[in-house]
Amino acid sequence: MEITQFSVEEIKDPTNIIEGKRFEFLIDVEVDEEDELYSEAGIEIRVLIGQNEEGETKLLNYFIMDKGENKYLDFGLEDEEESMILEFCKEQIVNE
Repeated sequence: MEITQFSVEEIKDPTNIIEGKRFEFLIDVEVDEEDELYSEAGIEIRVLIGQNEEGETKLLNYFIMDKGENKYLDFGLEDEEESMILEFCKEQIVNE
């Protein structure tokens, strides 16, 4: 799996109920044709990231979408893929 493009947006909490910051990433990934996630139209992963007051960042949730059918897939990422996505997101948050 390789990240080809992305966008990031900070999610604002007008109620101040949520501690820390929340970010939503939309990440386009290129998947090998042999992978069960492969789609000719492409795959997008919607990732929710949380960062607490101490600066610790964690992956809160993610959703995998087939861009051709515009529907969410009932698949999970492997641990190493989750780690790769989290590290990528951390780098982008630091560079904002």
